[in-house]
Amino acid sequence: MSDIKSKGGATIEEGDTVSTPYRGGKHEGKVEQIVTDDKEAQNLGAKGTNHAPAVVFTDQNNKKVAHKPGTVTDLDKES
Repeated sequence: MSDIKSKGGATIEEGDTVSTPYRGGKHEGKVEQIVTDDKEAQNLGAKGTNHAPAVVFTDQNNKKVAHKPGTVTDLDKES
């Protein structure tokens, strides 16, 4: 179990649906991975952050993205 928290304070886990605002729109998808190691974050191959912690998911446009946990809302646990 992860101790990584979303913007609203909910614990983020793999499989949760998350959303984050991005350039006037949003990225939304199911969490595939939670990265807690900087070296692993740099080798993700996902658009977004290069430093841990990071929440990795494939967005609605089928692009793999990574965002800082404090920028995402866990739609499964927050309204």
